Amino acid sequence: MRGVGGGRWRRIASQIGRSVTVWVVSTLTMLLLAGILPDFRLRSADGSSATDIAVTAALGAGAFGLLSALVWPLLVRLLLLVPALVLGLLVFFLNGALLWLALYVNPVERGSAAPETAVVVAAVMSAVASATGAGLAVRDDDAYRRRLYRLAHRRRRSAPPCPATPGTVFLQLDGVGHDVLLDAVDKGLMPTVARWLGTVTGDQPTHRLTRWRTDWSSQTGASQLGILHGSNHDVPAFRWYEKARREVMVCNRPTSAAELQARAIEYSGHAGLLADDGASRGNLFGGGADEQALVLSIATRRRGPEARSRAGYFAYFSDPANAVRTALSFVAEVGREIGQSTRARLRKQRPRVSRGGLYPFVRAFATVVERDVVVAAVTGDLLAGRTAVYADLVAYDEVAHHSGPVSRDTEKVLQRLDRSLALIENVAEHAPRPYRIVVLSDHGQSPGETFRHRYGLTLADLVRAGCGLPVPRRARRTHSGAEARAAVRAALRRPVEEGAEHYRPSRGSEPVVLASGNLGLVSFPDVPHRMTKEEIDARHPALLPTLANHPGIGFLLVRSERHGGVVLGAYGAEIPLDELDDDPGPLAAFGPGAADVVRRTHTFPHTADIMVNSFHDPADGEVLAFEEQIGSHGGLGGAQARPFLLSPLALSAPVADGAELAGAEQIHQVLRRWLTESDEAEVPAAPDERRAA
Repeated sequence: MRGVGGGRWRRIASQIGRSVTVWVVSTLTMLLLAGILPDFRLRSADGSSATDIAVTAALGAGAFGLLSALVWPLLVRLLLLVPALVLGLLVFFLNGALLWLALYVNPVERGSAAPETAVVVAAVMSAVASATGAGLAVRDDDAYRRRLYRLAHRRRRSAPPCPATPGTVFLQLDGVGHDVLLDAVDKGLMPTVARWLGTVTGDQPTHRLTRWRTDWSSQTGASQLGILHGSNHDVPAFRWYEKARREVMVCNRPTSAAELQARAIEYSGHAGLLADDGASRGNLFGGGADEQALVLSIATRRRGPEARSRAGYFAYFSDPANAVRTALSFVAEVGREIGQSTRARLRKQRPRVSRGGLYPFVRAFATVVERDVVVAAVTGDLLAGRTAVYADLVAYDEVAHHSGPVSRDTEKVLQRLDRSLALIENVAEHAPRPYRIVVLSDHGQSPGETFRHRYGLTLADLVRAGCGLPVPRRARRTHSGAEARAAVRAALRRPVEEGAEHYRPSRGSEPVVLASGNLGLVSFPDVPHRMTKEEIDARHPALLPTLANHPGIGFLLVRSERHGGVVLGAYGAEIPLDELDDDPGPLAAFGPGAADVVRRTHTFPHTADIMVNSFHDPADGEVLAFEEQIGSHGGLGGAQARPFLLSPLALSAPVADGAELAGAEQIHQVLRRWLTESDEAEVPAAPDERRAA
């Protein structure tokens, strides 16, 4: 008992010591700022002694610290209904108001600051206090754990005793392909992953790396729906037109995501991967988790429980130091993007897409705000002892769309993602139960210039020409389908992706042409069923030959009255689906498995009248995106269909030796199996899959 009491008093003394140290550092910071900033003073108008100035600074710093600890969380909770990005901007002004109030209640009544100066002083003091507290707590496990709880702010109110069985955290690095990950490890960009794989001399591997193959629709909507809910049936692309509903479905549109999730639950017969004490963070879909934050399928305009989607922002911004640090990093990232895009333009790099407008802010949101909020939420889940956590980090995917999958810009993002993995690994060591960290990606990205840039027209223009319809003289740009844009809109409480006219086409006789990376979909809304090749030829005789013979098109999939379904290619190639194994025809360039995923998509009820896959060069992996992206995914061709699965050796191997891991639904089965395994499970020896790759 004496030892327990002594330990408690030591912890109390240590905490008091840290608080005093932070107070002293804050006081010195305030004195320094008062000497630098002309509109910030700590003396009375008729002058004060050095002692009086120091007392004023000490009392002001103490009052500011107390107000930040007591008042700030209440202010943020009151402002929870404010859009998240607006809240981020209000951080500076609210923090400045607290500093002004701290000076006002100061009993010596000598300090004053101009409003704009108070904002600057408060931001600097919050950042310095946060850094000082974190530095002092590094060697104190209990203090470190308390700080991580405060960072995440997601503790359960009435948590049951934590079980001794291991929990599992699944971290999705959105868009990072298998080969990109290996290249980053070889370049030393991801030391945490390198240590797990045992590539550093003297390190024993703790994880195995496995490559898997996506479905035809190689994008987050199809992959994550299959991974979390066990079914991505009838998801032919990122966006597609449903004739019965007379509506365009878009995977990152909240109402569409909610509908797709409901369909997957009905089709699979279970709630999802995270139904047993799980948490879903930063995803398109909930996975059946009770705890959801920043999940798009619940980010609608409706109030009520659905508002939990944005609760992650409150959990993070309730700490003013976090808010200030993230806001400053946001501004720095905007400047970094402007500088990088300017350098690319001056050097006349090719391929290149426009990176102006709001894109620098979208990128900063994905690489800074969403990353920080999601990581903080995951740390809270680990320290709360949740059984399963699935989180999506979208930073790489957003940058790669505009800078290319392999570039200096994306290398910097991969370095920061690796640091996030290291942080989560560190947190797991302080969790109340053991954790297994599984890292995976939902797809890769394939390089290549845009279809519009190479040929001077969009896929929609080419379709209109084949139908004999007038083509605009100037090619119109196709909107990008990057996942981060949906997260920004949800944070701003503006979840609609584009104008309503993009979702409900009004002129029924004209084709609806949609793009999902290098996958295009053509639908005729005035025909209630999926048209056959014969019907399309009768209506527009030149359309299919125009598309199939274009050098930027790899192949087409259409329904056929004679063969059920056929793949069309250049020079009149027409291969029935059931003959693709013997004669792949235009699919030969797309590698093994292409025929299987094309046949599967053909069975979907909402497959478009014409499915169009772009050209693919196997030599360099290039594809031609129908969207404004130089790193794209969504169809067949290249690295986009080759994501990775990085799993601990304590878990059983994903597949038997020599077998291929194919499709998001199979990934779901593997992850579901792992959740039932304990550390005592007998695990077969894993082959050196990295060297084999």
